[in-house]
Amino acid sequence: MTRRLAKYLPLLFTFLLLAGCTPATSKIDPNNGVWDKYFVGPLADVLDWFADLLWGQYGLSILVVTLIIRFIILPLTLKQYKSSKRMQELQPEIKKLKDKYKDDPKKQQEETMKLFQSNGVNPLAGCFPLIVQMPILIALYNAIMRNHNIAEHSFLWMQLGTKDPYYILPLLAALTTYFQQKMMSSQMAPQMRNLMFIFPVLIFVMAMNFASALPLYWVYSNLFTIVQSYFIYGPQNKGGLSK
Repeated sequence: MTRRLAKYLPLLFTFLLLAGCTPATSKIDPNNGVWDKYFVGPLADVLDWFADLLWGQYGLSILVVTLIIRFIILPLTLKQYKSSKRMQELQPEIKKLKDKYKDDPKKQQEETMKLFQSNGVNPLAGCFPLIVQMPILIALYNAIMRNHNIAEHSFLWMQLGTKDPYYILPLLAALTTYFQQKMMSSQMAPQMRNLMFIFPVLIFVMAMNFASALPLYWVYSNLFTIVQSYFIYGPQNKGGLSK
């Protein structure tokens, strides 16, 4: 299993689990525990607050909240990109260590960790943005699915509380997922590029089964990542962000 598959599968499985196990009609109750009181409830309130400011348009409110979330985790994402580049630069040295200590796995691991430390590389840095983003995504799912104000509103052609009957939104979610990965393909190993066709299909199938508000968030988030990747990977390939 490639690193990219390992990175995305927990997220995909979490959404599938939530789709089957989370009661989408249950009321958000601050007295129902820490999760509702400190995560889901406040996030639902933020969505309501921005919707009031934006002429009652929850589709625009979701856009604003998406931008806030992505900018909050942007420093960690930049750190992840830099760490990934440093890891790529160290691959020849890592291969030498594997060949040198192929009969001594413990020594190989020790020397590899020394290599990381001497170059200021944290092999777990790529997990940090996902770890931070995961509870936010799960809370956002709950805030959207259990916020009856959202379910009662429409945005453009869609009713936010129901599936898109025309499959336009699932298609947009799949296409933006594909282009998001396409923007990052120069940083992928050849065998990882095959996954560029798997994840958009998974996203399409999942988006078909969610209320429109959640795939709408995915589209917004994907578009943000596409723009972000343009500014990060573009300059990086020309020598920027290399340190």
